[in-house]
Amino acid sequence: MKMLMAVALGGAVGASARYLFASQALRLMGPSFPWGTLGVNLIGAFLMGALVELLALRFSVSPEMRVFLVTGVLGGFTTFSAYSLDIANMLERKEMALAGLYAFGSLGGGVVALFFGLWLVRTVLS
Repeated sequence: MKMLMAVALGGAVGASARYLFASQALRLMGPSFPWGTLGVNLIGAFLMGALVELLALRFSVSPEMRVFLVTGVLGGFTTFSAYSLDIANMLERKEMALAGLYAFGSLGGGVVALFFGLWLVRTVLS
């Protein structure tokens, strides 16, 4: 039950952060492209890489804290379900090139951002 509560609380934090970020992106950049979702996916991937590496190499935390941070906060923050919906909406509007750019930017950029997070923590800690 403690693990479930840790995930639930972390998810609330992550989802709230996602909402705030996406709302600001929409306000600042407009609705022509899902910048908020793309930004959250890339930031979340980077933070996941950095956090996992920090927890493995530098910090010893309880299992509850690990699931709070990784599964809860970052799981609630990243938005691949929203990503899928965004692509479906673009495809339905026949925006094929935009959908392809968005799909590649989120997936490819997310993997690159995760590796950058791993590399940065390894470099700083070595």
